[in-house]
Amino acid sequence: MRHNSTAPRNNAPRNNKLKPSSNLIMNGSVRVRVIRTLLAIQNGQSLSSVLDPLLNSLHDGDKGFAHALLLTTLRQWHALARLLDTLADNPIDEVEVRTTIQVGLVQLLYLEVADHAAIHETVEAAKEIEFAHSTGLVNAILRKVAKNPSKFRKKCDKKHSLPNWLAYQLKQDWSEQYDELTQGLRQPAPMFLRVNSSVTSVEDYQNALYGAEIDADIVELTTGFKLLNASESSAATTLSTKGIRLHQSTAVNALPEFALGTASVQDMHAQLAAPIINQALMAKLSADDTESGSDSVEKEIHILDACAAPGGKLAHWLEITSANDESSLFHVKQDDAETSPTTANANVKVTAIDNEAPRIERIRENLQRLNLSQHDLQQAENSIALNIVCADATRWQHGKNKKAATNEPVFDAILLDSPCTATGVIRRHPDISILRTEEDIEQTALLQADILHNLWPQLKAGGYLLYVTCSILKQENVEQMQDFITHHNDAVAIEFTEDCSWGIEQAIGHQCLPIDSESGDGFYYALLHKTAE
Repeated sequence: MRHNSTAPRNNAPRNNKLKPSSNLIMNGSVRVRVIRTLLAIQNGQSLSSVLDPLLNSLHDGDKGFAHALLLTTLRQWHALARLLDTLADNPIDEVEVRTTIQVGLVQLLYLEVADHAAIHETVEAAKEIEFAHSTGLVNAILRKVAKNPSKFRKKCDKKHSLPNWLAYQLKQDWSEQYDELTQGLRQPAPMFLRVNSSVTSVEDYQNALYGAEIDADIVELTTGFKLLNASESSAATTLSTKGIRLHQSTAVNALPEFALGTASVQDMHAQLAAPIINQALMAKLSADDTESGSDSVEKEIHILDACAAPGGKLAHWLEITSANDESSLFHVKQDDAETSPTTANANVKVTAIDNEAPRIERIRENLQRLNLSQHDLQQAENSIALNIVCADATRWQHGKNKKAATNEPVFDAILLDSPCTATGVIRRHPDISILRTEEDIEQTALLQADILHNLWPQLKAGGYLLYVTCSILKQENVEQMQDFITHHNDAVAIEFTEDCSWGIEQAIGHQCLPIDSESGDGFYYALLHKTAE
């Protein structure tokens, strides 16, 4: 799941002199603007809501430094706070002063800014935010660190940079991977691209990148699992997912034909969702044909993407669905000289829901760029009916507001990109470690359970539900699935096999951890099959 606004956040008011809504964020020196942005985040605003306004307020020559200063400070936030407590003779309670000093420490320890510049400009920043009384303290602490930066860098890097409650929970959940995991969360995440398979191949797009002097590697992940057929016996299935990893992060406007929808920015582990649920859907349709004794030329297929914003997984699924290859719902088998259609002429309906109007608009914008809007899909050779709905997934019922609503199961497959604490994407959204609280885990788990209980009855017998989060906390993942199956006799967990080249096997599903600096984010996947009761 993306950094989702539906997940609980720490919005408790802070005793800050500068409120997050203040226009002062856009004024002052680069360091002052970064400090004020950090104060806004501590007051509950997300990085995604304040980053663009910050960068847009700066001259081009200052944007790179401001971005590095802000993101690095956030990534090292909790470690810097602990270091600061050891450097001060007395506790520093004013959050503005603490934030200013931490910005200064980042310049000295991580960004290699010249000592005199880092100290002088940070002291001046303290004056500019009207905390001149703290300049002596700011100056003294930064000068102390500047005398032996390697010593203090080692102290800062020695332990994790997470809130203690989160570090404790990760220790409980991932004791063997704990040290590597907590250090990995402090690092920037690699940039991955998903290539639109209905437009070009991964290999051809890699060549286009080389032509634009952008170095990139092809990453291939294999997924093995045992899907159930019409007789409820399992059959091993293996599929391959290819994406592109850039050697260096690149502005999207520099990517070849990005505006034309040829590629999208999407984490490699996030690119697993659409192929998995689509393969499960194809297995369901094949089982239906076997049970009926013939391939149906005319059939209605209805699929749901729940909690769909910002639309990356939805777009990927639509790309696969509309492509004329073996994974497409419109694929035509070749049998000697004759064609044998399986789902040609299928009536395919796709419903996508999310609970906030701005996020719905984001879905539409992303699909528009990819030529996957409702208009585009209707004009395509293989027409797909797309319905995007602003609704609460804990209560929404398909057809509820229609006179002919029957409340019968309607969906052949459901992709649930569930709300979560987003702890698996801290590398991309380091503000999460500030915004989340320990109480959020329980609240989010309850929200996930409500959504699951509401959507499951709307899935047809024989259908599949893919449960996805970008969390690395077991309470939101494998424990959620274990509890769900306990209370739903018609839910069967699909086994991922040893052919699966990604993630760590769990009692149910697979868990990816954001450890390797060249691999994807923390994602959890569980595939559920609905049996006839």
